[in-house]
Amino acid sequence: MLKVRGLESFYGASQALFGVEFDVAAGEVVTLLGRNGMGKTTTIHSVIGIVQPRAGRIHFKDREITKLPSFKTANLGIGLVPEGRQIFPNLSVRENLIATASNHQKLDDPWTLDRIFALFPELTARATSMGNLLSGGEQQMLAIGRALMTNPSLLILDEATEGLAPLIRTKIWDALSLIRESGLSILVVDKNVQDLIALADRHFVMEKGKVVWSGSSGELKNADDVQHRYLGV
Repeated sequence: MLKVRGLESFYGASQALFGVEFDVAAGEVVTLLGRNGMGKTTTIHSVIGIVQPRAGRIHFKDREITKLPSFKTANLGIGLVPEGRQIFPNLSVRENLIATASNHQKLDDPWTLDRIFALFPELTARATSMGNLLSGGEQQMLAIGRALMTNPSLLILDEATEGLAPLIRTKIWDALSLIRESGLSILVVDKNVQDLIALADRHFVMEKGKVVWSGSSGELKNADDVQHRYLGV
């Protein structure tokens, strides 16, 4: 589904990524892990075209997308739930969901308002509420629903549960499990390692703009040294 090789990205003269490599298979859940400032968001932004890489190659569904702008990668089937949610504050929940709705992939069973409201019942009662009146958890649900309404082949979540209460985090993880069952590929960044071990197939750990470890959930669960060295506070 997604293949990243030798990715190098910069902010001005400062290099942020150094040969990053990872991949996501169809129907797979993959994580990018690491402490703050290690290059996870830059990697995501490089994949979707917000940051233009200076070296490396990115292929999505066998098509090279390395230099494509973000609106074109979105049209090809990459949906982003950005860090900070970035919902439209002056639109209602319903309007947020339909504002970017599309089905460029011609899916036979696309995500619709009814499917989103079934996935997140909390949004049903808030359908006419403005985005800026929602709680943080409701905003995150809305951000996920908005991305799903573009009917992507790959869903990317940057800091999926950051700042959310434990109960809301559980609801988000449960929703992602259901999304995975639909066959959608998922790339997720988050700090809740144990929840990610339960959800994901494989993990890529980043340190100072490089991938320094990769492995399955079973391998990461037993790699106490990796968790302590690269993921501990």
